[in-house]
Amino acid sequence: MLQGMLIAESLRVDAELKIDGFRCRQVVRRDVSATTVSTQPGLWTFIDFEAPDEMADMLSAALAAALEKEGGWYADFVAGDDHVVVFANRIFRYRRGDQAGREAAQAHGRSVGVPEHQLDWTD
Repeated sequence: MLQGMLIAESLRVDAELKIDGFRCRQVVRRDVSATTVSTQPGLWTFIDFEAPDEMADMLSAALAAALEKEGGWYADFVAGDDHVVVFANRIFRYRRGDQAGREAAQAHGRSVGVPEHQLDWTD
């Protein structure tokens, strides 16, 4: 079962995620204003989710189409031995522990405005 995190504020206006098997495990709203940049709101809604591992490619594509292009947003999840990091229109999938794969995803994150301290996902 794949597991991940999505920030609701990272979704484009009118974006829809309709994926069979996608299940919300928990929703938490937090004040993160001390760690955001000017293009990000200070309150975030964290959505912990899970789905069958075989849905990883479909979920990645749906997230890549739904995420906001501006503001340095991404979503990520772990599927088996892989870590998947999704940005608007860009997907990185690498074996957990693969430093080169992680660095490629982080480099892209920097290029689209993700603050350095938000590139700390756990493999």
